[in-house]
Amino acid sequence: MQNGFCEAFNSKMRDEFLNQTLFFDVRSVRDALAAWTCDYNTARPHSALGYQTRAAYRAACGPQRADASPARGGGPHPPFAPTAHMSNNNLPTLVQPG
Repeated sequence: MQNGFCEAFNSKMRDEFLNQTLFFDVRSVRDALAAWTCDYNTARPHSALGYQTRAAYRAACGPQRADASPARGGGPHPPFAPTAHMSNNNLPTLVQPG
């Protein structure tokens, strides 16, 4: 087990969505996933959140300013992972063939 929260979510998604839904094309997958996600976040209470829905818990936490997030440079800390720079990754090796 790597991360209990992720594994619990993946298990619920697999049992309640992927195993019970028949998909015909990519559009049907997107539509069904959007409906399931909306239901999961707005209609289902969670015991760890005091039996509130995720949307109600987020609203109770207060407004979040998008421009104040550390990833956008508005917070006190720099982003955890800097943006990767595209460059030449074909650098010469230390061991020469032959």
